[in-house]
Amino acid sequence: MRIPRRRFLQVLAGAASVPLLTGAARAENYPARPVRIVVPYPAGIAPDVATRLLADALSQHFDQQFVVDNRPGGASNIGTEIVVRAPPDGYTLLTLTMTNTINVSLYDNLSFDVMRDIAPVAGLVKLPLVLVINPSVPAQTLPEFIAYAQANPGKINYASVGSGAATNVAGELFNELAGIKLVNVPYRTSYIPDLLSGQVQAGFTPILQTLSLIKAGKLHALAVTGVAHSDVLPDAPTIAQYVPGYDVAVWDAVGAPAKTPPEIVDTLNKAINAALAEPKLRARFIDLGAEPMIMTPAELKTYMAAEVKKWGRVVKTAGIKPE
Repeated sequence: MRIPRRRFLQVLAGAASVPLLTGAARAENYPARPVRIVVPYPAGIAPDVATRLLADALSQHFDQQFVVDNRPGGASNIGTEIVVRAPPDGYTLLTLTMTNTINVSLYDNLSFDVMRDIAPVAGLVKLPLVLVINPSVPAQTLPEFIAYAQANPGKINYASVGSGAATNVAGELFNELAGIKLVNVPYRTSYIPDLLSGQVQAGFTPILQTLSLIKAGKLHALAVTGVAHSDVLPDAPTIAQYVPGYDVAVWDAVGAPAKTPPEIVDTLNKAINAALAEPKLRARFIDLGAEPMIMTPAELKTYMAAEVKKWGRVVKTAGIKPE
């Protein structure tokens, strides 16, 4: 049967509009059931705490449960792969971290590409680390510490939570830009006891992890790693004040499986950004030493690409290998 040209074009136009209508309806009804946020770390550490605060806010916003699912292991790779393999329907999300962008260069045999297989949804928070030293180190300021390290190359150890971790690459970037040689000592358990005893002399640590020890005088804070001063350590300078170009901010963000409908990504992005701008939640994050990171999906993708490039160079230059 021959269909008149005008009727054919009408049918074709109608067919082309179906995906748009379906996508809009899908976003309008989202979420229709609980949403899982996979945190690829144990409960209680910074990415988990930030995610739980966000999950509570989203649960209230959507009147639907956002449930945190901790899947630690493999330097975040296990939990990330779970989300990569999940259906791209908006009901499985991922807490992305700086570690994801380090792992791109650190591991040669990953079964996924985070930049290809995870869709950026929204930023969450970023926070600096703090360079602390044992009081036995003969330095009171960052310039004094750099001078001491230059005079004693390879004799000062700094603790990290593992090769390739943020606490490691922060130290290696410092080595490079300050022209010194601190030696990384990776720990599988807490390094705080050895830092307090002087077994290791320094560390690039999460601020809240050592804040009480700094206030008690058991550790000395030399500087924070971000380019801005920290509200919870107002007297600490930034490393960048003395080491131009140095900037390390540990960050968390939200991702979803690639091919998640853009309408759902947009719905989530708007809800997350609104939550981060809400005064009570914002104040809660600031109390934790973190700054809300409000971004569009495109801005997050650009930010992550820059982090992949930055840490790829540090991993290569320092010769960092996974444990």
